[in-house]
Amino acid sequence: MTTAATALRSLSTAVIVLTLRSASAAAPLPALGADLSQLTVSGVSSGGYMAVQFQVAHSKLVRGAGVIAGGPYDCAEGSTRLALTRCMSPSSWAALPSVAELRARAEKLAGAGRIDPLDNLRDDQAWLFSGGKDDTVATAVVDRLAAFYGQWMTPAAIRFVKLPEAGHAMISVADPQANPCASAQSPYINRCGDFDAAGEMLTHLLGPLLPPTTTTQGELASFDQRPFVDGPAIDASLADEGYLFVPPACHAGACRIHVAFHGCRQSAAQIGRRFVEGAGYNGWAASNRIIVLYPQVAPRYGAAMGSWKWLNNPFACWDWWGYSGNDYPTRQGPQINAVRTMIERLAAPRQP
Repeated sequence: MTTAATALRSLSTAVIVLTLRSASAAAPLPALGADLSQLTVSGVSSGGYMAVQFQVAHSKLVRGAGVIAGGPYDCAEGSTRLALTRCMSPSSWAALPSVAELRARAEKLAGAGRIDPLDNLRDDQAWLFSGGKDDTVATAVVDRLAAFYGQWMTPAAIRFVKLPEAGHAMISVADPQANPCASAQSPYINRCGDFDAAGEMLTHLLGPLLPPTTTTQGELASFDQRPFVDGPAIDASLADEGYLFVPPACHAGACRIHVAFHGCRQSAAQIGRRFVEGAGYNGWAASNRIIVLYPQVAPRYGAAMGSWKWLNNPFACWDWWGYSGNDYPTRQGPQINAVRTMIERLAAPRQP
């Protein structure tokens, strides 16, 4: 086959792939006139780290964060090695950074205008969780996060729950096929008796809530994430599609927003809709006028179709160590910026 014919065939294949992707694209994210005054975020593991990053970077906007098996802001300092050692399993040769070091690093970014002023954290809430059987992210890491938050928040604003029998997972009563409490297996959604992490978390962050619906009332649908990314979504290791849960009452506007960040190996590409359906947020959201945004990361194995970047993220983790670039923990980070833009779209006035 000639060089010209080979090139033409490659171009035709690319056009077909792009056409198919366009034809199968999810619906646009709707403008729902949401209320941003009580925006909250949460996440598991890498999603927990991402929730912290998002809260600190946008502390003017975020009112509270729930963090399951996550650690302090910018713990990894852009290093995979530090992420895998001191920020997950600290030791004498890979010690956690001190609170003073963490604060100084965050204050430097705030001083440069790359994150919001840290004093905005003073009226925030934080709900933290660590399992005693968690062999992935040590309780000491979450302890250091509590101490970091304590530089600004009052003791009453920080609730730290430690469950001795829990493994590294989202603890939920909503998934009918949840793993045993101490499990560290996919889909990383465990049942620990009647402990309801989503309910405990949302109640602390938002105040008294109505009980969750027994049968979820609301719409869970996919949406197109690509318009919210500067360049191809896969360049930031973001999936083409994310998920949104909207209670019926929220179509009329003025509902609160909660952003739930999945953990590593919990993306829709890996476990389908198990996290977005079974993590436990939707029942509480349905009865309390809360829109739940479930942004999605895509696994990357170096190269990827539609991207010129080499980016290694095989477990579909949120970026808390710098794989997407040096801006990752700041407002300019591609993932943080994408989620912020999604939130702004949800808050935009409803279209007639």
